[in-house]
Amino acid sequence: MGFLSTILFAIFLVLGFGYFYFNIKKIVRNINLGTAVNRKDNPKARWKNMAMIALGQSKMVKRPVAGILHIIVYAGFIIINIELLEIIIDGLFGTHRIFAFLGTSYNVLIGSFEILAFLVLVSVFTFWIRRNIIRLKRFANKDLTGFPKNDANYILYFEVVLMTLFLLMNASDLHLQNIPGGFSHFIKAGFFPISQFIEPLFNGVSSNLVFILNEMFWWLHIIGILIFMNYLYYSKHLHILLAFPNTYFVDLNPKGQLSNLESVTNEVKLMMDPNANPYATPVVDENAVPSKFGASDIQDLNWVQLMNAYTCTECGRCTSSCPANITGKKLSPRKIMMDTRDRIEEVGKNIDANNGVFVPDNKSLLNDYITPEELWACTSCNACVEECPVNISPLSIIVDLRRYLVMEQSAAPNSLNAMMTNIENNGAPWQYNQQDRLNWKNEI
Repeated sequence: MGFLSTILFAIFLVLGFGYFYFNIKKIVRNINLGTAVNRKDNPKARWKNMAMIALGQSKMVKRPVAGILHIIVYAGFIIINIELLEIIIDGLFGTHRIFAFLGTSYNVLIGSFEILAFLVLVSVFTFWIRRNIIRLKRFANKDLTGFPKNDANYILYFEVVLMTLFLLMNASDLHLQNIPGGFSHFIKAGFFPISQFIEPLFNGVSSNLVFILNEMFWWLHIIGILIFMNYLYYSKHLHILLAFPNTYFVDLNPKGQLSNLESVTNEVKLMMDPNANPYATPVVDENAVPSKFGASDIQDLNWVQLMNAYTCTECGRCTSSCPANITGKKLSPRKIMMDTRDRIEEVGKNIDANNGVFVPDNKSLLNDYITPEELWACTSCNACVEECPVNISPLSIIVDLRRYLVMEQSAAPNSLNAMMTNIENNGAPWQYNQQDRLNWKNEI
């Protein structure tokens, strides 16, 4: 690799990682639009959560076929890209297979990379069939259309191209290694269990052309990795990065335990305090923004909920397990997360366009993205939370939006209003006198 090639490589590298850093900063900024919530308790349980779920893929294998295939692709993505370090060093310093001095260890690494690359191609092909030919119901749901539907296929095509270029790069490299007295810097290094079967394709091709092809495969591979890395920001595959913090900062309380609103809790404590003076004039900060019950937009949700939205893999396991969705109701937990992320992005673009300040746009997450009909279809059963492979909680967002409807807009459904009226008047959800509450025992 000549001097000009080295400079060009360095420019590509700086642009690729620079744009990636720029987008990551925007994501962090957008997540921090959420309200504060303390998720630093019990670090031992949190690290275990991250190790088991994000790294160990323990929840993925609950559906064995998809789980095993995903582990192969995941391992391939992580392990094969270890070679990226060698590619970067070779590109910057004009060397070739700089780690070849490791000898047998290097051969084992290259061999395992190739086997993984082949398994990734098999897994990706299987995933493509499941999505486009078998058309599994959770991938053909009406809430998954347009770019979100195509995005999964784009990623699969990306993976095929990157793995194929990796094998072609190795195959042409192997061919050049075997040319007697040929290209001196193509030292004999590496073990190629897969590309050795591709290498004969270059027989009869001039060594100079094979050299050019090898350079082309090398450049396309590294440029493809940089493009893929920057595509993550626009894709559901951002979970490759965010699955780790998302599983670490998960709510460790039992799934059936809902969080209490601090403002309501304080009111209840005041009512139950026998020493409290109900006639005392409260101290009011004229500059303070009145607290809101529940959430109507993304700024009212906490930052973990916003990170949940960015982490969503759109796999549809939540929706396929949702009893409301199964019975034909409008609710889709996957759509809740996708809508939340879309609204976050809309707010983020608003801030970017207005010099870092959000200008009210007369829109909100509630009503403009998520309808009350969807929210009230939820049974709060936690099936979506249990099924999510990266511990996302659509239910927490649903509950906060419903709290706003009830406590800020008094917009609960008639059936719920009737139940609350009965509880207030009769001490029970049913419409009969308290004196008749035990009449059922006379029917036994």
